[in-house]
Amino acid sequence: MSSTAVDIDYQRQTYDYVPCAEQRPGQAAGAAHPVIVVGAGPVGLATAIDLARNGVPVVLVDDDCTLSTGSRAICFAKRTLDIFDRLGCGDRMVDKGVRWHLGKVFLRDRQVYAFDLLPEDGHHRPAFINLQQYYVEGYLLDRARTLPNIEIRWKSRVAGIEMRDDHVALTVETPDGSYTLCGRYVVAADGSRSPLRKMMGLETHGHTFRDRFLIADVKMEAPFPAERWFWFDPPFHPNQSVLLHRQPDNVWRIDFQLGWDADPVLEKTPERVIPRVQALLGPDAKFELEWVSVYTFACTRMDSFRHGRVLFAGDAAHGVSPFGARGANSGVQDAENLAWKLAYVLQDKAPDSLLDTYASEREYAADENIRNSTRSTDFITPKSAVSKIFRDAVLTLARDHAFARQLVNSGRLSVPAVLHGSTLNTADTDGFAGAMVPGAACVDAPVAGPQGQQWLLPQLGDAFVALIFGAPAGLDMACREALMRLQQDAVPLRLVFVTDAGMAASAEAWPGAMVVRDAEGLAAKRYDARPGTCYLVRPDQHVCARWRAVDAARIAEALAQATGRASAQPSTARAPATRAPVLA
Repeated sequence: MSSTAVDIDYQRQTYDYVPCAEQRPGQAAGAAHPVIVVGAGPVGLATAIDLARNGVPVVLVDDDCTLSTGSRAICFAKRTLDIFDRLGCGDRMVDKGVRWHLGKVFLRDRQVYAFDLLPEDGHHRPAFINLQQYYVEGYLLDRARTLPNIEIRWKSRVAGIEMRDDHVALTVETPDGSYTLCGRYVVAADGSRSPLRKMMGLETHGHTFRDRFLIADVKMEAPFPAERWFWFDPPFHPNQSVLLHRQPDNVWRIDFQLGWDADPVLEKTPERVIPRVQALLGPDAKFELEWVSVYTFACTRMDSFRHGRVLFAGDAAHGVSPFGARGANSGVQDAENLAWKLAYVLQDKAPDSLLDTYASEREYAADENIRNSTRSTDFITPKSAVSKIFRDAVLTLARDHAFARQLVNSGRLSVPAVLHGSTLNTADTDGFAGAMVPGAACVDAPVAGPQGQQWLLPQLGDAFVALIFGAPAGLDMACREALMRLQQDAVPLRLVFVTDAGMAASAEAWPGAMVVRDAEGLAAKRYDARPGTCYLVRPDQHVCARWRAVDAARIAEALAQATGRASAQPSTARAPATRAPVLA
């Protein structure tokens, strides 16, 4: 199977089960693998790829031998596309996906207003692409299979877990019987029903909404633009809501609100689905049903995403309604946050307590997603007559009044969480304006480098980076020598210099440093930079410190803070109460 083909039917691909080393006759469990990832969905694959690229061997186990069926998650945000770029598969995602940035909201048969999610130029990636989950998983899997330190074990169901002092022992069931698989750390990316979570006696808490929605993936030729259209109380589906999205391959996603009393089995039958689609498209429209599902959604999360050596990510840790595309996007961001921290701990670059910050940071992000998702759901599906009157009044006013548009909520679309309270941040001591505060995800900008037109984010890579606005020649010798020492430290620092738009990129040699030119001045604008401004950026491309002048000593202190070395304490993460095996 070609890893670059774009016409692979990933929904029908099967992957071979192969016996592993631990299953050889008389073979003991053996040494613990550095990391075991459970679940080969987008989150598990992204975690495994990121770890492997950072030099950490990974065993990825999945209880099936196929990828997802049906489109499932389809909206992938700019921040997630930036992550896919870093993982080495962003181009395939964007080339196949449907780009969009405009959304329109309708009340009955009239447009209320439109919004633009990327109103400015100078970004490498679009605000969103729509791409079926099976393509996302397929492209990630193709990428994972190019990396020699990822071992993928299909038809391998985790049936038991035992917590030991220095590793976790999993009981894995296969077509050839059971065996014990040991790992220093386990990433549970096994979905919303997470068997691992249940085996450990853990729960999610939150709110389940009393409503049902129908997803219909419809294949058709249609004149609709590549935009997000959302209707409240449309004439073709009165007293309910409808969402329309375009996907690749002439497939369109239509979400119909059904109400709590709808029969989920009956509503999936063609006899019920086809008339609903015809009401939207017209009685003479020609289409085929690709996939149909009925869902009830909930906004929930685990109390803690870390339990000793087991770390939960994606839907296994948290869940939100699909309005806002916050599920898969936040899961991929979980993976990025966790992977570099696991790598640093395993490579003795950081203490084990750094993993506690994975839990605290991504729990904060999950709470933000749940808050926005709950508000969206309450607006879309009002729970009382008074709430519905308020919603319809807001929609009516929004046609003519900008203030009312701020109250309309058809799904606040996914944006990366700003990790304001992270213990890894160093607080500002200098004055700055703009959005690039400590804890924010870095934004892109066009730059010119040795290969011509480039983009800023790929220059940052996977390491800690001192992003310095100015040419290397502007630094005095003492500062240069101190920065060179940081480049060779146990936690190496990468140097990226962004020169003024009016200056040629410096040609002077600085081993291991990158010099680019701010071709349009957008990098300086977006980072509120002037000559000498310096940012410290984490391996997951979040800002963790910034200053108005380059000071190697302050950079070193902030680097220690951002790796948990400044005040390393024994981990306080909650572990299961028992070390005895727990069987499914």
